[in-house]
Amino acid sequence: MRKLVYYIASTLDGFIAGPDGSDPTGPGGFWTPSEDYLAHLIEEYPETLPGPARAALGVTAEGVRFDTVLEGRGSYEVGLAAGVTNAYAHLRHLVFSRTLAESPDPGVELVAGDPVATVRDLKREDGKDIWLVGGGRLAGTLYGEIDRMIVKLSPLTIGSGIPLFGRDAAFDPGAWQLVDHTALKGGAVFLTYDRAPGTPRSSGD
Repeated sequence: MRKLVYYIASTLDGFIAGPDGSDPTGPGGFWTPSEDYLAHLIEEYPETLPGPARAALGVTAEGVRFDTVLEGRGSYEVGLAAGVTNAYAHLRHLVFSRTLAESPDPGVELVAGDPVATVRDLKREDGKDIWLVGGGRLAGTLYGEIDRMIVKLSPLTIGSGIPLFGRDAAFDPGAWQLVDHTALKGGAVFLTYDRAPGTPRSSGD
């Protein structure tokens, strides 16, 4: 059975975006990734680069980790505001929303139903792992379904913003095992955690 992987960039104080939810690495963002950070993404996680970035960097590799990406409406609308209707056209792209009536892009599947039930169905399908890109609210809803976390820890703090599991996540301690890590000279650290065996899986909302 394939895994649901929360692959996400975070500040040292646990925020995935500023208070307004905008892309931390986008125009006017608060974090400019180092060259070795980008090189590591290209080498190890090429499929997680958005289409425009892949084109600009000349990245054509399909990648070996993910073939499906899940996104909440808030996260998706960051791309829409920049004129990008499908940042991950090279992957199966699902966007969870109960309010969008029609997909802005034929390659984006809108899901109005229960995210947990959808993920459980996806896990039973054949294929590579499933990438949960965010945002925090969707990650909080899928808290109990996340099998692996890959945290791209950026070397900065921001004081406030959107936490890893959103502002409305319930108090629900879970144990994780560090299975891999890569520290880059530019200061970023990639931390891979698997859910500890026997850890109860409960809903995050």
